[in-house]
Amino acid sequence: MKPLRILVFILSIIVILLIGWYFFPAEGVKAGNVDLRFPSYSESQIAEEKEVDVDAVLNRVSQSFEMTCSASMYDSLSFFRDYLKENPNRIYLPDNDYTYFDSLFELLEGAKAQGHTYRVMHYGDSQIEMDRISSVLRQKLQELFGGSGPNMIPAIQTVPTISVKQRSNNLQRYTLYGDSTTRRAKHNRYGVMSQFCQVTGEGTITFSQTSHSQAFDNAKTISTVSVLLGHNSKGFKAILHCDKLSLKPKVLAANNNVQLITWDLPHNVRQGTITFKGNAEIYAVLLDGDPGVAIDNVSLRGCTGTIFTRIDEEVMRQSFELLDTRLIVLQFGGNRMPSITSSQSISTYIAALEKQIDYMKRVAPEATLLFIGPADMSKRYNGKLGTWKGLPELNDSLRSMALRNKVAYWDMFNVMGGEGSMVQWVKHKPALAGPDYIHFTFTGAQAIGSDLAKSFTTYYDFYKLRQHVPSQEVINFVNRSSEDNEKHIPYWMRMPKYEPYKNI
Repeated sequence: MKPLRILVFILSIIVILLIGWYFFPAEGVKAGNVDLRFPSYSESQIAEEKEVDVDAVLNRVSQSFEMTCSASMYDSLSFFRDYLKENPNRIYLPDNDYTYFDSLFELLEGAKAQGHTYRVMHYGDSQIEMDRISSVLRQKLQELFGGSGPNMIPAIQTVPTISVKQRSNNLQRYTLYGDSTTRRAKHNRYGVMSQFCQVTGEGTITFSQTSHSQAFDNAKTISTVSVLLGHNSKGFKAILHCDKLSLKPKVLAANNNVQLITWDLPHNVRQGTITFKGNAEIYAVLLDGDPGVAIDNVSLRGCTGTIFTRIDEEVMRQSFELLDTRLIVLQFGGNRMPSITSSQSISTYIAALEKQIDYMKRVAPEATLLFIGPADMSKRYNGKLGTWKGLPELNDSLRSMALRNKVAYWDMFNVMGGEGSMVQWVKHKPALAGPDYIHFTFTGAQAIGSDLAKSFTTYYDFYKLRQHVPSQEVINFVNRSSEDNEKHIPYWMRMPKYEPYKNI
């Protein structure tokens, strides 16, 4: 072959490859069951992995909760006004109503003096497994409002938790949600943990103080033991043995409703065994301590948060009333991402979640609701790690949905740093997230839990401040612009510096 023909042939191949490179779609072409891929021009234009300075993000978030050194009430009110309206790390409130948590704060403040415990139910997916995030929130709020203990646990714990050790014998577990290996009941009385254990004849639950290195001190203090149960037979007996204490058994009449039986112990205990004799459905065990606030962790691996309407409403209503649950936290969204393919699929998910919120309002009318959106999640697109497509839109839609339905919202996605942040959380030293680019490590979960607690307690600081300020003056101050506030400084603005509870 002549050299000229060889040159023309080579140039022709190069031109064909260049045309393919320019026009071939980056996502490839579907040919039957085969995906045909070719290095493309559009792929070469994909931006490099977004760099997020995690330490800078964490510091910025932490500082956003800190009130600057102020010499007057005016400076303090200015901080809270800006926080309410502009701080992206705040808990977003429906209609920007800064009184949203006031009734809850009032109850929690009086709990210790009343010798009473109010409960916070934290539902979530695998991000909160092993009591991660919940344990941080529990420790911080109990330091502020009182309370102790690991709080609510299921009769059978299939995923170990950092906050308590337990084992069970001769109980049959039924769950509303799980894989094909889990048993389903012939009814829908699954209770507040979306599972229950059937005791028939005799069964036991043994618990003991945790020794896990990640556990908080408050979780190790247990002085009150309770059992939430229902549909028990006549003469059903519950016997508690704790350390060397001699305790009176609980003997119940036949009852198809939900009941709460409680042992108040004379001192803290290290371990105990509850023996059941008879037939009953065991919905939960409560391991509490001092009066105050309890944070109950309910992790539902793989759940999208759309299962609650399948639980018997009367069982849930009776349970929340007996438990005096006053805050329900719903932390979902991440498990829906694999099926998010369009804005329509997001809308379908949003509609399903709205039904869950309506349900919670019916079964827990006294409870305040808070929705926590998903964390950033990363996967590879054309060899490069980046935020899942559709996740930012899903997060925005979840926030709009929550606020529209009068539910507070915490934007965990943007608190992390937004798009591209998960990659950097994984790369961080020490790692704040795992190699699946989805789940937090214990260190990362503690950082997120701490920020959640700070956001919540900042509203408590504002609540405390407002006890010393005429309510109409606060309304005027919040609604005016910063410039107008500087022109209207009433007498009380000259009051001595306000010293709020020091944030966590």
